[in-house]
Amino acid sequence: MTKKPPRIAYLIPNFFTASSIFSGFFSISYAIEGFYTYSAWLILLALVFDGLDGRVARLTNTTSKFGMEFDSLADIISFGAAPAVLIYTYVGIDFGRLGIVVSALYVMFGAIRLARFNVMDSTEEPSVFIGIPIPTAAVFLSILVLLFEKYQFSGGFCIVMIIVMMGVSLLMVSNIRYPSFKKMDGIHVHYMRTLVAGVLTASFLILHPIEGLAILFSLYLLYGPMRAIYTIYHRHKLMK
Repeated sequence: MTKKPPRIAYLIPNFFTASSIFSGFFSISYAIEGFYTYSAWLILLALVFDGLDGRVARLTNTTSKFGMEFDSLADIISFGAAPAVLIYTYVGIDFGRLGIVVSALYVMFGAIRLARFNVMDSTEEPSVFIGIPIPTAAVFLSILVLLFEKYQFSGGFCIVMIIVMMGVSLLMVSNIRYPSFKKMDGIHVHYMRTLVAGVLTASFLILHPIEGLAILFSLYLLYGPMRAIYTIYHRHKLMK
């Protein structure tokens, strides 16, 4: 019989969840004050805490219903409200009501994505995600802000960010499937090639962290639609 952990142990994963909320709120405050780079990095920090809470809970056998609900509420703040405020204050405010609507839709669609994930009857980590997870969408938008800040994009480029935000919002509530790297069991990989690819990727990220992350997340976001298009084309071809 597995020994039940002490009650105080349940505070450990919830501490990381609370830290994610704290980072998300700080991101909002920095965005309002005009410190957009700090705001974007704080969303990335929230992602780190978000990744730790679940893993710590499983390692310490302190997974609970309260922890899962707390994590979802944290996500809507750190990966819903925080990036929405960041994008709105950064470029959305220049587009008037359009900026408000796009930012609001991002939060609403993110909440729908979280609700759909929560009601899925699964006791294990999913092997695929239906629609992109809200943390992925938030981090991609944050990286986009870091790129714009680094290369000082302005003017006509700002509409690109509004379009991208609307695009990732729709991907969150889509039925497009994305791979989950949390569950790799049963996936056949060539370990030497994977090791070499991992080393090369890590090297590029060290040299160009913002650009490297932008490329990785862009490839991940494009993978779903491209795979869906290929599947539809292949089925149509077989029906002929």
